[in-house]
Amino acid sequence: MKDTHTNNDYKWFEIVSWLWRVSRGNRLQAVLNAVLGLLGVAVSLGSVWAVQRAIDIAAGSRSGDLYMAVSVMAGLILCDFAVNIGRVWIKNILGVRAQNRMQRKMLDGLIRAEWSGRERFHSGDVINRLEQDVGAVVVFVTETIPNAISVLAMFAGAFVYLMRMDTVLAFITVGILPVFILASRVYMSRMRRYTRSVRACDSRVQSILQESVQHRMLVKTLECGGEMLGRLDDGHAELRSHVRKRTVFSVYSNFVLNAGFSLGYIIAFLWSAVRLYHHTLTFGAMTAFLQLVYRIQGPARDMTKLAPAFVSVFTAAERLLELEDIPHEVQGSGVMLGGSCGVRLIGVSYIYGGSARRVIDNFSFDFKPGSCTAILGETGAGKTTLIRMMLALISPGEGLAQIYDTAGNVHELSPLTRCNFVYVPQGNTLLSGTIRDNLLLGRPTATDDEMNAVLRQACADFVFDLPDGLDTVAAEAGGGLSEGQAQRIAIARALLRDRSVLLFDEATSALDPETERRLLTNILSGSDKTVIFITHRQAVVDYCDSVLTVEENRCD
Repeated sequence: MKDTHTNNDYKWFEIVSWLWRVSRGNRLQAVLNAVLGLLGVAVSLGSVWAVQRAIDIAAGSRSGDLYMAVSVMAGLILCDFAVNIGRVWIKNILGVRAQNRMQRKMLDGLIRAEWSGRERFHSGDVINRLEQDVGAVVVFVTETIPNAISVLAMFAGAFVYLMRMDTVLAFITVGILPVFILASRVYMSRMRRYTRSVRACDSRVQSILQESVQHRMLVKTLECGGEMLGRLDDGHAELRSHVRKRTVFSVYSNFVLNAGFSLGYIIAFLWSAVRLYHHTLTFGAMTAFLQLVYRIQGPARDMTKLAPAFVSVFTAAERLLELEDIPHEVQGSGVMLGGSCGVRLIGVSYIYGGSARRVIDNFSFDFKPGSCTAILGETGAGKTTLIRMMLALISPGEGLAQIYDTAGNVHELSPLTRCNFVYVPQGNTLLSGTIRDNLLLGRPTATDDEMNAVLRQACADFVFDLPDGLDTVAAEAGGGLSEGQAQRIAIARALLRDRSVLLFDEATSALDPETERRLLTNILSGSDKTVIFITHRQAVVDYCDSVLTVEENRCD
C-alpha cells in the first residue's frame, strides 16, 4: 500500500495564516464561545467571593444576612448552569454547521483539482482527512482559541484576587509556571512528531478497511480474506506501537506537570493553614485562598493542555494543506460550441508521471464533426489516455489538442471545453440513490418525460416495469441491478446531458448482441453527434464509419 505519510515542512507562520483564513465564517461561533467563557470567569470568581462571604457571616467574622449570602451563591450557581447550557448549544448547533462548511470547501477544492491518473493520496486517507482533520481544525478555531481567552482571563483574575489577599502566596503559586513554559517547547516538538505518525497510521488502517469493504466480492472470490485481515493486523500493530509511544511520553509529561502543581497546592494549603492557626486569616479567607489557588492552577493546567491541542491542530492543518496544495484546473465559464463539433489531435505525446514510457507518441488524428469512430487496440496502447486527453483530464506533453465546429471556431482542449462532451466510462458508474437521482446528474433540470425518452433510447425501458420506476433505489455501485442494466442507465444519463461529442469507453461490454444492436441503432440513427467508441466488439465497429487502430507507441 502507498505510504500516505508525506514530508511537507510547513512553517508555523504558514499554518497560523492558514488557520486564520479558514476561521472566516466561523468567527461568530468563536466570539460567542469567548463571551460565554468570560462570563464563566466572572461567575466563577464571583462564586469565590460569595462563598467566602457566606462562610465568614456564618462564622461571625463578618456581619450580614446569611440567607441573602446563600441566595447570592445560589444565583451564581444558576448563572453557571446557564453559561454551560449556552456552550453546549453553540457546540452542537453552530459546531456541526462549521464542520459541514469546511468539509464542503475541502471537497470542492478536491473536485476542482487536477486529475493526474495516479493519485497522490489514497481515497481512504483523503476521507480520513476530511473527517478527522477537519474536525480537529474546526474545534481548535471555534472552541480551543476562545477557551484559551477565558483561561487567560481566569488566570489573571484569580491571580489579582489572590495577590490582593496575600502577595507572597500569589507569587509562590505562579512561580513554577516559567519552568513548564520552557519545557513545553520540547514537549510540542516531540508530541507533534508522535501525533503525525499516529494520524498517518490511522489513515492507512482506514484505507485497508475501505478497500476490503469496497471490494468485498473480490476478496470473497479470491478467498484472500486472511490476507486482508493480515494487512489490517499489521496496520493495527503499527498504529498501536505509535499510540503507545505517544501515550508513554504524554503520561510522563503529565506526571511531572501534575507533581509540580500538587506541590504548589500543598505549599498554598500549608501557608494558609499556618495563618489560620495564628489567627491572621479567617476560615472563609482560607477557603477563598484554596479556591483561588485552584483557579490559578486550573487555568495553568488548561494552558499546558493547549500544547497538545496546538500539536493536534498543526498536524491536522498540515494534512489539509497537502490536499489544498494539489494544483487546480483552469476555472471559469465553459466554452460551448454550437452545432456539430470535431476533435483534432496534432502530434500529441503523453507520459504518465513516474514512467519513462510514452503512452502516446507523436499521434495525430481528426475526429470529424458528425463522424462515428471506433478506437481499437491492445490493452495499454493508450486508448483510454486519448479519451482523457479529449476530456482535458490530462494535457499533452507535446502537440496540440483542439475542438472545433463547422462554423470555423477552434479552441484548445481545456477543462473549459469539457462542457461539449459526454463520457460513459467502462464498468459500473452508478451512485447510490434512486435511478432518478442518477439520471439527474446528467441534467438536473430534466423532466420525467425527458428522462423516460433517454431511457427508451438507451434500451433501458425495463425501468418502467420496476415497482417504483424512476424512484427505484439502487445501492452503492448500482447494487440490485445487473451490470447490463446499470450500463444502460449510465448511457441514458449521458444522453440526457445532450452534448456534441459522445465518448464511450467499452460502454456496451455487458450487453447481449441484440440489445447492443438496438442501442447502437437508437444512438446513431439520424444523429449529428460526433461519436467515439473504445471497443473490442465487432458489432460496434460495424456501425462506425471509421476505425482507428492504436498500437503501443504508434497509431494507424
